[in-house]
Amino acid sequence: MKSIHLIGVAGTGMGAFAGLLKAAGYDVRGSDENVYPPMSTKLTDWGIETQTPYAAANLDPAPDLVVVGNVVKKDNVEASAMRERHLRHQSFPATLGDLFLSKRLSVVVAGTHGKTTTSALLAWTLQSAGRDPGYLVGGIPLAGTNGAQEESFRLGAPGPMSPFVVEGDEYDTAYFDKGPKFLHYRPRSLLCTSLEYDHADIYPNVAAIEARFSELMSLVPDVKEGGHIVLCAEELHLKKARNGASVRARITTYASSSAEGANVFCQRHSEDEQGLQFEVVVDDVVAGPCTLPLSGRHNLLNALGAYAVLSGLGLSHAEIALGFASFPGVKRRMEVKGQQQGVVVVDDFAHHPTAVRTTLDGAKQRYGPRPVWAIFEPRSATSCRKIFQDDYARAFDAATKVLLAPPGRQLDPAVALDVEKLALDLRERGIDAVACASVDEIVALAHSSAPRGDQGAVLLCMSNGAFGGIHDRLLAALAVPLGEPLARPTR
Repeated sequence: MKSIHLIGVAGTGMGAFAGLLKAAGYDVRGSDENVYPPMSTKLTDWGIETQTPYAAANLDPAPDLVVVGNVVKKDNVEASAMRERHLRHQSFPATLGDLFLSKRLSVVVAGTHGKTTTSALLAWTLQSAGRDPGYLVGGIPLAGTNGAQEESFRLGAPGPMSPFVVEGDEYDTAYFDKGPKFLHYRPRSLLCTSLEYDHADIYPNVAAIEARFSELMSLVPDVKEGGHIVLCAEELHLKKARNGASVRARITTYASSSAEGANVFCQRHSEDEQGLQFEVVVDDVVAGPCTLPLSGRHNLLNALGAYAVLSGLGLSHAEIALGFASFPGVKRRMEVKGQQQGVVVVDDFAHHPTAVRTTLDGAKQRYGPRPVWAIFEPRSATSCRKIFQDDYARAFDAATKVLLAPPGRQLDPAVALDVEKLALDLRERGIDAVACASVDEIVALAHSSAPRGDQGAVLLCMSNGAFGGIHDRLLAALAVPLGEPLARPTR
């Protein structure tokens, strides 16, 4: 097999996978309905021909394999032509499993929260320790001093003992495979960070997600084959999933303190503007101190889970601590986009209420007395629904002010998140909250009201989408002196 065509190539995951295939020596091309920066630029840089819009002619000449993205519907013109021509086809997860993970030591990070940051931390530390890992993660790791590049994929060294780190997503795989992606990933080392209800468009309740995690845990080989499962001991639904699984692998648990009886925990934990400092304890023996330039209790847990995985892969405490200390982070995870007039604009991917709460808590720890404005856009299939209406009302307690954008999806009012009610509920909890009609209104309010100077506000923008380019627009507006009119946004 030499030539591979990807339908839906401009998506974040599919685009990165196209780059990985190209790095592995395949002749790669793809198509999408719309192709625009930054992915269009990346695909060009990687030498991947991209055609738009979808058309049956994009399959000429016939490729050896067609990879179908999970956004592609059965009646897509290329998917229909692919079936009519009897072209060999697979989903992205199945292809990743067959071509890469089956030949490597597959390290899978699953969970409702923390997958991208923890995967990137694992890959970074493995590379820092000279293990030459491959990886494919859902975000873009920031460049650092150990030679890692700002790419969401890396081929790494070949061989059955060479680690390959991948995020294990529980979302469905393709129109012809409605099972979760992570069941294709053949984990030998599995880290489960968390489990909560999410993906309301495909899962009826949390028990359905637990069942899928049970299947995943059952896939990990036994101890003799190096199977290792690492679980957060603080997560009730992970415990239920474990009880429902046929586990053959070695299990290691972790927690933020000794209270949960976990194998790996920390003591003497502190946090400041430089990040996290903590001492790791493994099976009641002090392993040593670690520092991590991230904030929030959620990242402390992510680090402890990563520590357990890395230790299981043979890294010493000194190697892990060195990697942690130099970790530069991931784009869109508390990423500072810029500063104007003492106001800091931060971008974060948080959208689930738990992620919103823990991200805000971390921001308060990092920025101390500075006011933190939470600027939130409900955009995902779950966050736009009223399932978490009450949970969101409790998620913003650490914020000084909350600006709510309109939902990114138009749903039936009977099932949709009520943003006006959310703002009212937040005000009843004593939080200054505004339901804004548009990104323009948010930008105007920030320009006119955000505290500036030495103790200027932190504008924490949270969305799993592009949020209308809000970060650059906020920075441009804050550069305009108070009292002067803002330029009309270009569209």
